[in-house]
Amino acid sequence: MLKKMDITEENKSITINGSVIKPGQHKMVRIGISRLPTGTLIDIPIHVFNAKKAGPTVLVQAGLHGDEINGVETLRRMLQKKMFTITKGAIIVVPILNVFGFIHFSRDVPDGKDVNRSFPGTKMGSLANRIAYHYTSEILPQIDLGIDLHTGGAQRHNFPQVRYSMDDQKSKALALAFNAPFYMPSKLISGSFRKATFKMGIPTIVYEAGESMRFNEFAIEQGILGIKNVLHHLEMLSTNSKKEKKTVHLQKTKWVRAPKAGMFIPAVINGVFVKKGEIIGNITDTIAEKTSNVKSPMDGYIFCLNHQAVINQGDALFHIGAV
Repeated sequence: MLKKMDITEENKSITINGSVIKPGQHKMVRIGISRLPTGTLIDIPIHVFNAKKAGPTVLVQAGLHGDEINGVETLRRMLQKKMFTITKGAIIVVPILNVFGFIHFSRDVPDGKDVNRSFPGTKMGSLANRIAYHYTSEILPQIDLGIDLHTGGAQRHNFPQVRYSMDDQKSKALALAFNAPFYMPSKLISGSFRKATFKMGIPTIVYEAGESMRFNEFAIEQGILGIKNVLHHLEMLSTNSKKEKKTVHLQKTKWVRAPKAGMFIPAVINGVFVKKGEIIGNITDTIAEKTSNVKSPMDGYIFCLNHQAVINQGDALFHIGAV
């Protein structure tokens, strides 16, 4: 659990890019990153909600991959509907971290590098490294925990799920509090935002839901509900949290890959429970001569489904998790 604070104490001030947000204030500040070839300045817009009473500082971010827009819309709605009215502590909200990727409909920045493989970054490095550096320097030293919103990539649709760091019980507790349909341990990836926060002792969870460049209403709704659940868990909101369903802990996961190339037609929907040996999809050729069944290798829940219709041998089709 996070360190208990005396809520009778006044909260700390937060300083970002020279702008001071005092207890009781809400400000939007910006971190300048670089310029486009046209000279247009690109910066990261950041909302800071700082309550008067002492409490944890929570970072909620989206758009680390620029084409993953469900999280962007999740935070936009929460900002528009004033859902970050807190009674203690502070919330730092970053709706779009990778602005370059967002405006280019891309996972990466224009030089082809992935910001989420560039942490903690370098001051004079590539564009991705500089974004990671400024963020690590300005934001991370001030937070107590993080919530990072993502979607599936390359036409893979993730059923709403939360991933926590395998060796971090604090992030596991946050994943449980989020109460997405599924939660699971996940290995740390070199250069990732989550690994950088793990090294700094900051528990962080990753919410994965939907697919890139496509809004999914269920994913957005579950994201809003999950963030509110975490804030209730931290006693930062005055209203009650209602958890209609209990999250399912997936402890063993396995990818099901295409045994051959062809056209892929799923036989099940994302999020369902399947039995070992059950037919979960079909691969057929274009001239109707051969059809192959894809079977589940184990009992478990499908939590990722590939929406690509034409696939190659070895492509990931389903991700299945067992309790």
